[in-house]
Amino acid sequence: MKKLFLFFSFCLCLTVCAVQGKNKQRLYSVAFYNLENLFDTIHDEGKNDYDFLPEGSYQWNSKKYEAKLENLAQVLSSLARDRVPQGPAFIGVAEVENNRVLEDLLKQPSLSQYAFIHYEGPDKRGIDCALLYDPAQFEVTASKLVLSEPFQGDTTHLTRGFLIVDGRMAGERVCVIVNHWPSRGAKSPVRVHAARQVRALTDSLRQEDRKLKLIVMGDMNDDPMDESMQTLGAYKLEKEVKKGDFYNPWWRLLQDEGVGTLLYRGKWNLFDQIVLSKSLLKKRRGLRYEDREVFRRDYLFQKDGKYKGSPLRTHGGRTWLNGYSDHLPTIIYLKK
Repeated sequence: MKKLFLFFSFCLCLTVCAVQGKNKQRLYSVAFYNLENLFDTIHDEGKNDYDFLPEGSYQWNSKKYEAKLENLAQVLSSLARDRVPQGPAFIGVAEVENNRVLEDLLKQPSLSQYAFIHYEGPDKRGIDCALLYDPAQFEVTASKLVLSEPFQGDTTHLTRGFLIVDGRMAGERVCVIVNHWPSRGAKSPVRVHAARQVRALTDSLRQEDRKLKLIVMGDMNDDPMDESMQTLGAYKLEKEVKKGDFYNPWWRLLQDEGVGTLLYRGKWNLFDQIVLSKSLLKKRRGLRYEDREVFRRDYLFQKDGKYKGSPLRTHGGRTWLNGYSDHLPTIIYLKK
């Protein structure tokens, strides 16, 4: 009888452990950061990178370049670590010059876990998008750069291509598109045109996989409520998101709480957005949206002077500030 009791106790213990294992949840994160002019000190043929050469207007030398790499590594290696010790599964970045700067960035000891994906784009200054990823968390299966089409023949304000990276995260297929849309030097229709192209890409991706978990991130050079983001189909409330659309968790953060990622003439904007497909909002089992954060730490802000309270950038005018970026990073948390 005693042996029978011990046997049933053992079986009960196994059942409880199995149920607990099934109910165990894990938090993941993904992020985006505009690195603000991550140039090396060497001229790239055919690119207008002359300001960032030792003899250029910024007198960009090895000392400044190495300081920039260290500063960026400090930020990138800190993203989400207070909630997700392993850090982001992937980080979309903008304004990188070439493979060389990415190799130098990932040589920083604190970023050794990451690899990168980058394609040389057509931008005249030579700044591109890239994806840093942790192979232990995100297994890349395919990637490509889709070049943008100019708006009504405007080749001055070209989008810097759309970097599409497909992979597996938490045992599920996840696809991310990294963007850097035309600056505010271009009028709104140019960015609306970029949004239409991204929407066409996402519609095509979803046609081949209806359950695809899709993330669109980047420096959109527009706020969440602007026309371009509406053209993409990124909505303020989860209940508004229909099949093929996206949830934009940054809308309420900017509009209702006044939190942004860059400060211009005393007004916060939130250009650095990460939006999520409806498939990442489902409350059933599987990878799903949990939370979002603008990464704000004291060291990232200017402490005095005319631009006190602004993100501490690399240069103020032509003066080297030894800062980080004129943008703040954004983070999305996902739970499985």
